[in-house]
Amino acid sequence: MNVAIIKYNAGNIHSVVNSLRRLGVEPLLTDNAEELARADRILLPGQGEAGCAMGCLREHGLDMVICDLKQPVLGICIGQQLLCRHSEEGDVDCLGIFDAEVKHFSPSRHEDKVPAMGWNSLYDMKTPLFEGIDENEYVYFVHSYYVPLCSDTIAVADYIQPYSAAMNVRNFYATQFHPEKSGDTGSRILQNFLDMDAND
Repeated sequence: MNVAIIKYNAGNIHSVVNSLRRLGVEPLLTDNAEELARADRILLPGQGEAGCAMGCLREHGLDMVICDLKQPVLGICIGQQLLCRHSEEGDVDCLGIFDAEVKHFSPSRHEDKVPAMGWNSLYDMKTPLFEGIDENEYVYFVHSYYVPLCSDTIAVADYIQPYSAAMNVRNFYATQFHPEKSGDTGSRILQNFLDMDAND
């Protein structure tokens, strides 16, 4: 299988590469439109600031390339947020795949720390991305911004309020959590993405 990771100025790429290697896949890290078009599966991972990340994607023409992709695409962490319509972080318009706005966590209690960092459970999971994953299974999050629940939500987590832990529309999937840092559960989710039928 030809798996590509979109190369741009966001961190955490190498942990995704290592996770895919453990699944027997040697991914291609690229910002080349033709190589991305030929890939069977594409990942948009990363950590960073939304305005800076979107600026990099636009500078390299990757914003239009991503929106035109027809094969399964998986956004991870800021990758999910960049697939949304707009982010409060940097007040930036994003790719618009998901018709949702990324919001900043607003703690109402002293114990609610931002960024939200650590293990949290998933529920109300849908789509083949979560095949074989039990309700309330734990995965790893690091984020200060979140996507509210919407029609594209396919998994929910709670921190300050319920929010979109994962999303899907057409061939685009995304997780706010880091499957590459989520042990066996995260590996199963990545394997499910690799095994996914292009029409799922």
